Amino acid sequence: MRLSASEFMSDTIHSAAPRKTTALLDALVAEVIAAKGDGATITLGELIDQLKERAIGLVLLILALPCCLPFVYGVPQAVALPMLFFAGQMAIGRRTLWLPENLRARSFQVATLKDIIDRGRRYIGWFEAVAHPRLAALTSPTGTTIVGALLLIPTASILVPLPLTNTVPGAGVAIASVGLIERDGLLVLFGLLVGLVWVAILVIGGPAAIYWLVNQVR
Repeated sequence: MRLSASEFMSDTIHSAAPRKTTALLDALVAEVIAAKGDGATITLGELIDQLKERAIGLVLLILALPCCLPFVYGVPQAVALPMLFFAGQMAIGRRTLWLPENLRARSFQVATLKDIIDRGRRYIGWFEAVAHPRLAALTSPTGTTIVGALLLIPTASILVPLPLTNTVPGAGVAIASVGLIERDGLLVLFGLLVGLVWVAILVIGGPAAIYWLVNQVR
């Protein structure tokens, strides 16, 4: 019997051996295309309702992918604020995802969603290949609250419309999201470090670079 995407993800979250991230993404895309058609549009609200509250790691991964993939335009700007909302909800321990109606109404092509997932498949596969359950404290309810609070920093960086502020932080969020899905606390930690270290470099090095440029102009 074929599982729906939501049933498939529920089985993953509650089983002893979680299913792989790419298999979850394939199930999601297949169900969305079956429901909406390949040429249709889907809103963020519909996507969240499809994923349900059990898959916050998968929600963050799907939203983070266009932020870290090259030559994807428009979608990162549409998903950056929802990512910040979701990280904040993780930080306060919410298990049900919520967005205000104006953000739920943001839409994109189903084909765009499929293309983003297909383009990110190779990179996800790299981390998926080494992922396995470990450092369980980081993916426990208490751990995900702390992870959500730390994810606020790289997700906030993605909102800043300046060069170098979204690709690496987006990659960090995506890696941490794969870790949450795979219950791999070490991968979560690595993703957090990627995002946080890069933001720290921008915060420390950005003003110094501006100061240097101003002196050069003078």
